[in-house]
Amino acid sequence: MRSILITGGSGKVGFQLVNHFLDNDFLVITTSRNRKKFLTDKVHLINEDRLKFLHVLEVDFTKKDAIPTLLNALKQVKISIEHIIHNARSLDYIKIEDDYSISEENFAGEFHMDVIFPYKLTLEILKVDRALKNIIFISSIYGVVAPSPSLYEDFQSSSPIHYGVSKAAQIHLVKELAVRLGPEIRVNCISFGGIKGRTNKDFEERYKALNPMNNMLKEEDVKGPVEFLISDKAKDMTGQNLIVDGGWTIW
Repeated sequence: MRSILITGGSGKVGFQLVNHFLDNDFLVITTSRNRKKFLTDKVHLINEDRLKFLHVLEVDFTKKDAIPTLLNALKQVKISIEHIIHNARSLDYIKIEDDYSISEENFAGEFHMDVIFPYKLTLEILKVDRALKNIIFISSIYGVVAPSPSLYEDFQSSSPIHYGVSKAAQIHLVKELAVRLGPEIRVNCISFGGIKGRTNKDFEERYKALNPMNNMLKEEDVKGPVEFLISDKAKDMTGQNLIVDGGWTIW
């Protein structure tokens, strides 16, 4: 059975992917900062027949012992990882100060979650498990373009600069890893546009007006692009940033 590690399985994108790959006969390992809460909130949304193929590991990636904790948990479940989806993030770091600046702690924390941690985790997994063949980073259009002030009612207080800067670095990390880990391992990235359910109706209407497809992504729209990059249909793709945004970044 194919195996996949999806970090941050509790979130909107992460859980869509957890459910999708369970339904497609993968053995799924996911991480959550609160395993009990994940099971309480999510289990009833998963096909009962697939639950035996799900392993939820409790790990807090903001802690210094996160990687040893995760590696030890993987060792306990005795699963070799073939695919990794780096999706975890922490909303704790997306804070803007009263003067609209970003604190050094939050800037460093966001960069750690998007770049340093997935980099180090990947290398540590490779030290103990050579089954890995495919890595995908979940990124954002704000790693490709700067945000449009006209989208926000209060741009300075609503659009944290360190989010886009960290995502841009993440996209370049994908290129670096593709060079350094190839040809055995493919490394790619998906930059998603805005997803419904995270904003109010007024924001959604402004977003649609600035988008050629005149819509925001639905939560389930994240599954297809990831499935494609994992499949053999993308066997010659590595180091790429696949942009899925309804055309947002073309104008």
